[in-house]
Amino acid sequence: MKYAVIDLETTGGSVAQGGRIIEIAIIILEDGVEINRFESFVNPEMSIPPFISKLTGIKNNMVKDAPKFFEIAKQVVEVTKDCLFVAHNADFDYNFVKDEFKELGYKYRRNSICTVELSRVLLPGKQSYSLGKLCDEIGIPHNKRHRAIGDTEATAKLFQLLLEQENALQTIEEMTVYDVYSSKRHYQLSKDIIDNLPDETGVYYLYNKEEELIYVGKSKNIRKRILQHLSNKTTPRAVRMADMVRNVKTTLTGSELVALLLESDEIKKYQPRFNRAQRRTKQYFGIYKLFDEKGYINFKIAPLSEGDYPVTTTFSRKEADRILDRMIDKNELCPKLCGVDHSKAACFRYHLKTCKGACCDEEAVESYNKRAMVAAERFGYGVPNMFILDKGRDEQEKAIVQIEKGIYRGFGFVKNKKEYSPSELKKAIKSYKDNADVNKIIRGILRKKKGIERKIFY
Repeated sequence: MKYAVIDLETTGGSVAQGGRIIEIAIIILEDGVEINRFESFVNPEMSIPPFISKLTGIKNNMVKDAPKFFEIAKQVVEVTKDCLFVAHNADFDYNFVKDEFKELGYKYRRNSICTVELSRVLLPGKQSYSLGKLCDEIGIPHNKRHRAIGDTEATAKLFQLLLEQENALQTIEEMTVYDVYSSKRHYQLSKDIIDNLPDETGVYYLYNKEEELIYVGKSKNIRKRILQHLSNKTTPRAVRMADMVRNVKTTLTGSELVALLLESDEIKKYQPRFNRAQRRTKQYFGIYKLFDEKGYINFKIAPLSEGDYPVTTTFSRKEADRILDRMIDKNELCPKLCGVDHSKAACFRYHLKTCKGACCDEEAVESYNKRAMVAAERFGYGVPNMFILDKGRDEQEKAIVQIEKGIYRGFGFVKNKKEYSPSELKKAIKSYKDNADVNKIIRGILRKKKGIERKIFY
């Protein structure tokens, strides 16, 4: 068996985030013995950030006359041919190399294994599994740290040690991440199907031999996720599903948000047997805002109906009650105006001096409604009308998600080279139903994900 032990130094991040390789080193081991090596600086065609120069010692003048990646790409392909890609934190190095090749229009694929994960299994109980600290603890020389050749030499020595451990080859076989077709591992699907699986973001559909849809999923890398499914031995359920797969269909979205929304809708629509989460199709509930005859904002809980405009949607009446209770406490709302207290006179909280008296006309409408509006926006999406813009299926496109009157209305795609009016964006939207699952998805993405743009309209 041949192994390509690899380490990179980069300008940071990933190729998708603008990062580039500045140094690469590869040591080829066959049956644990070094038979070849390759190392090179790489001209990243951009300035090296100061903190990277400080960490690695690699300065701009050191890579100025170095070959660009496309000039060494053929050598990288040839030297790693028929090898298992080995690296410490392999996902970073392997994905970086794959992305550099993707920029050149070439699909670089190797099966890979991570020496961090392998060390945890074969060398348990170590204080740290970072390359430097692990090498120090087990006595492996580690010179030129944070330089590609120094880290590659240390990783190669570590891997040689791991190969000597009991059950090493069996463990490597079990832990290998397969990105290249294997008739043993991927017997469920043809090589042609697997070779054409996209390394992109979207939704995938798994079918059995009767062409019954058995699972719907989403991934930022569809190919990688499906190959994981086919090799999954973690639970009896996972093994049963993997054994049944005979066909795959995919829908690319570009946007992770759109993939999540589409996956949720498809699961509810088709109810695949191996999808457990998000299969709920029972009655959802909404918290609704309305005005009483005196002009005060009231809130009420009611079953969710198509065309409704609730403040937020929930999985159950009980969950809606909990949310409304939090709204009352956090924003000093009147429980009577929220439909919680059914007293004929002032509410109970008024007597405890935690209600300011909207229930008995002691608090001005404007004062109370100001807090009620804050509450409504907090438990919705922050604003009632907006389009969320994310990356599309290619560089010329954007994905758009519409929120109208606080409700998710659907998603679509537009070309990203012009400004669009709200009415133009609305025409691109394909309608989808709002529910508590999509409410949770959208709020979660808006809180966590960078790079999403919001166009707010009133």
